[in-house]
Amino acid sequence: ISSFQVYIIQVSVGSHQWTVKHRYSDFYELHEKLVSEKKIDKNLLPPKKMIGKNSKSLVEKRQKELEIYLQTLLLKFPVTAPKVLSHFLHFHLYVS
Repeated sequence: ISSFQVYIIQVSVGSHQWTVKHRYSDFYELHEKLVSEKKIDKNLLPPKKMIGKNSKSLVEKRQKELEIYLQTLLLKFPVTAPKVLSHFLHFHLYVS
């Protein structure tokens, strides 16, 4: 049986706040697209770790790293986020 971790990330844009839920593989897929399309630093995404990947401390650490990753992306695109990032963050549901 394969288990996976879903990360719940708080997103804040202006006065809007909401949460998104994604697996690490979703972040990885987003990152690959941004690296190829927008020339994002390929080392920006926290590395994939296999040992103890479901330990509580590692999950909490990675969640914080993924939040920082998304905040960094939003700072890189202050006016208009790339479509793939907007979709990932569910902008279409929350920001008019």
